[in-house]
Amino acid sequence: MTKPLELTMACGLYDRMLDLYRGDVRPDGITLNFIPMDGSAGAREIFDRMAGKLEFDLSEMSSSEFIARKSAGETSLVALPVFPSRVFRHGMVSINRRSGIKSPKDLEGRRVGVPIYTMSAAVWMKGHLQHDYGVDISTIQWVEGAINHPGPHGHPSILPLLKPPRIEKNTSGKSLSDLLESGGIDAIIGTVLPDAIHHNPDIQRLFPNYREEEKNYYRRTRIFPIMHLLAMRRDTYEKHPFIASSLFDAMCESKDRARKRMRDLGTLNYMLPWMTADLDEIDDVFGGDPWPYGIEPNRPTLEALMTYLTDQAIIKAPIPIEELFVPTFGRYDRKDGRIASH
Repeated sequence: MTKPLELTMACGLYDRMLDLYRGDVRPDGITLNFIPMDGSAGAREIFDRMAGKLEFDLSEMSSSEFIARKSAGETSLVALPVFPSRVFRHGMVSINRRSGIKSPKDLEGRRVGVPIYTMSAAVWMKGHLQHDYGVDISTIQWVEGAINHPGPHGHPSILPLLKPPRIEKNTSGKSLSDLLESGGIDAIIGTVLPDAIHHNPDIQRLFPNYREEEKNYYRRTRIFPIMHLLAMRRDTYEKHPFIASSLFDAMCESKDRARKRMRDLGTLNYMLPWMTADLDEIDDVFGGDPWPYGIEPNRPTLEALMTYLTDQAIIKAPIPIEELFVPTFGRYDRKDGRIASH
């Protein structure tokens, strides 16, 4: 009997990954050492360690960073069309109402904090502001730094931008949240809300009705923003190409199990008191699986991401979507239209 290939995977312990972590789902021919690293800080550490030193065989990875590296000719990583993290971001734009900002257009010419200009969350929100609300993002002075503590957000290896925007580093010794309260910046876009929003009534969301805003956005565009994809070391993949299909199938099965558990409402698996209503809303808005893997169900989202990355001078031109991912030929390629291969 052939010994299973041992692979190390770093990822957040999301519900869709839980069965892989527990070993209830096992990729064919693979023994998976799943290293859970949770939260936005954990994700940032994963990206920095994977992109910087290739410390894992596979991991979740910032979609924007992966695409930027591929566009620049960096070939050490390949990707699977598995998307561990997706988030609508309208609810993560915060403002100081004393700055006079009442609408997205009011952000023009302002100082706006952002953890990292090129991070996926920022790329998506800048794209929304530009394409959906007509904001000239080139007029904004961006201030990079951690939202709720002084200093930078992680230690990323960021490639130089093709056309540098107006960016300054936050070297004030204060967090972006502190600067928003004091008037040092006018707004923040990011992955978390500033701590100040919990105690200062002047700090508010730009879109207080963000849930309706996000639902309307999805109904109009069929886009559910992708934050992270699954990256693999190219040398590992080229030495063992079967792992692409094996891992893709296992990821799909783990996600399907999580979806089934979520819908068992006899006892609530998550601390969401109105989960029954949430599931009804998911069915109404998405009409099926809200978290598809594979290329075709995600083409509108991936094409929008390519447009935003190009507009923001992070890549020189859109990359054909099929070229982003290695092919897979597993049982889930033919199930429910979730086609991963070309």
